[in-house]
Amino acid sequence: LLERRRPKQRTPKITRRSKKKMKSFKEEYTLDERLAESREIIAKYPTRIPVIAEKYCKTDLPEIEKKKFLVPRDMSVGQFIYILGARLHLSPGKALFVFVNNTLPQTAALMDSVYESYKEEDGFVYMCYSSEKTFG
Repeated sequence: LLERRRPKQRTPKITRRSKKKMKSFKEEYTLDERLAESREIIAKYPTRIPVIAEKYCKTDLPEIEKKKFLVPRDMSVGQFIYILGARLHLSPGKALFVFVNNTLPQTAALMDSVYESYKEEDGFVYMCYSSEKTFG
C-alpha cells in the first residue's frame, strides 16, 4: 500500500504586530495648514462647523476612519454622538461619550455653542470619544 504523504505543515511565525499609534490631526498638520483649512471650510460652508473627532488613547473603541466632520451649527451634541456611533459601527448597547477640552458637553447643547466656547486657535473644535464617562 502506498502511504499518503501529508504536506509539511508550516509553523506560523510569531510576529509582534506593532500597534502603531495614529498621528493626531495636530501632529499631522502644522498650525498654518490647519488654520488655512478651517478658514476655507468656514468661507465655503458658513452654516457648518469644522470638527475633529479623535479616539481617546485609553479606550477600547476602534479608531474612526474619518476624523474630520462638517457639522451643522444647529445639530445637538447628542445627534453628533449618534453619528459617531454609527461611523464606529458600535452595537446599540455600547456607550459612547464625547469630551471637549476634558469636559463632557451636555447632549442637548448645540454644536454651535460648543464651537464658540471651545474652538481652538486653528479654527477647529477637537472632540475626543471614549466608552468611559471619565477622562484622564
